[in-house]
Amino acid sequence: ILGKETGYCKGRGGSMHISSRRDNNLGANGIVGAGIPIATGAALGIKVRGSRQVALAFFSDGASNNGVFAESLNMAGIFQLPVVFVLENNHYAVSTPVEEVSRNPDLYVRSAGYGIEACKVDGNDVMAVYEKTCEGVELCKAGKGPIVIEAKTYRHAGHHVNDPGAYMPQDKLKEWKDRDPLILGRRHFLDCGTTDEIQEIQQAVEQEIEDAIKFAEESPEPGVKEFLKAIEIYE
Repeated sequence: ILGKETGYCKGRGGSMHISSRRDNNLGANGIVGAGIPIATGAALGIKVRGSRQVALAFFSDGASNNGVFAESLNMAGIFQLPVVFVLENNHYAVSTPVEEVSRNPDLYVRSAGYGIEACKVDGNDVMAVYEKTCEGVELCKAGKGPIVIEAKTYRHAGHHVNDPGAYMPQDKLKEWKDRDPLILGRRHFLDCGTTDEIQEIQQAVEQEIEDAIKFAEESPEPGVKEFLKAIEIYE
């Protein structure tokens, strides 16, 4: 993200184009909905190889109105590909409410037209999302994929840092913020552990983030020599 030589893309990818083949992360991109066909293609490769991997695609309600959503679901359904489509419905495509661009705001029902299993889940409940995703993965491993999981949530601010989000109803925004995933997540953890354990986890996460930032800031800038070498490879 900081464009350093030690980054996933050696400082050449930018914040929208990070990827890591080592971690089986095929990458983010700057095109809305483009991850859907990429995951579908990856799932096709998995089926051809006969491995037990499962592809996961994360996209928004806005992306589901792109044509590649329909095309990918159709192809994934025909070949019963091992792919979990996670549709994060945060109710807004930039500033457009989902209700204004979809006759039925429950977007997961579209999957029925392609013979694909689908469900919706409380996107603010981390355990509910985790459990439903595990079910989807097992379904795909059993050769019964694909599956669409619509996670209902709500954006907490504007689309970007210069968007004040004035179009978002404040009463509705407060209602969703009161059910922030971190708040609900802590309640789950309290049922399983103690306050001290939660604090230890919180401190460990914060330390990991600080270490990552320090490592990135202190990493070297991409060198011209390495950049030219990369050009030679592509040529």
